[in-house]
Amino acid sequence: MLQTLQEFRFPQDLVDILLVSFVFYRILLIIRGTRALRMVFGLAVLLLALTLAKALGLYTLDWLVTSFWSQIVLALIILFAPELRRTLAQLGRNPFSRLMTGAESSRAIDEVVRAAVAMAEHRMGGIVVMERETQLTDIVEVGTRLDAVVSKEALLAIFQGGSPIHDGAAILSHGRIVAAGCFLPLALRVEDPTLGTRHRAAIGLTEETDAVALVISEETGRIALAEGGRIRRGLDGATLRRSLADLLGSTVEGGWEAHARTSPWRRWIWGRRAQ
Repeated sequence: MLQTLQEFRFPQDLVDILLVSFVFYRILLIIRGTRALRMVFGLAVLLLALTLAKALGLYTLDWLVTSFWSQIVLALIILFAPELRRTLAQLGRNPFSRLMTGAESSRAIDEVVRAAVAMAEHRMGGIVVMERETQLTDIVEVGTRLDAVVSKEALLAIFQGGSPIHDGAAILSHGRIVAAGCFLPLALRVEDPTLGTRHRAAIGLTEETDAVALVISEETGRIALAEGGRIRRGLDGATLRRSLADLLGSTVEGGWEAHARTSPWRRWIWGRRAQ
């Protein structure tokens, strides 16, 4: 023990340990609450089975598990494809990307909430996606390009039954409606099998990006909010506004405390779920 401490290179080894710990911490933040976490537990069980097979001399089981591990890299790429895309997108995003001012963010959130409440009252279905650091260029390109100020009236017009773009999603970026009629990737597996296409699309998109997706159900008139591959349903206007303010970095409360919670560096380093 004493010899190990004597061989410890204080600055280099300490930095090395901290960096490795930070990498594992970021990975856990990314996969927390997703199916990837359950897959990690499954891989841990296989690793335990391999260890026991070798220790107990179970040659057939050892051969089966060893054969699986020889293909583990390809299996991981296939199983964790959405999580890998999301991780690479987060690593590539700019922590100093332009954010809306407090006034712009607050006004846009107010308009989105007003529109969502009105749509819920009239059983008007729709999905509104709010871009954050990860750009949604690929999704915007397949929709109808717009450049409109975020307002209740504009969103209601988009999702009116007679509108040719009411079936797709509206994309919001920096206080503007940049596209509508956009198609989103569907989540292949969801915990609640009763979820409709809009809810699955909201979950699917937020699994792969850091966007926030608002869903209004045409059947029930309920409001739902998806972020990080998870969805909350049955929100009222006040709860929706607080949630959007937290997720989109609105400085409604003002002051340094609101800025500190939502500063780009803090969210990039510690993860958006640590707000």
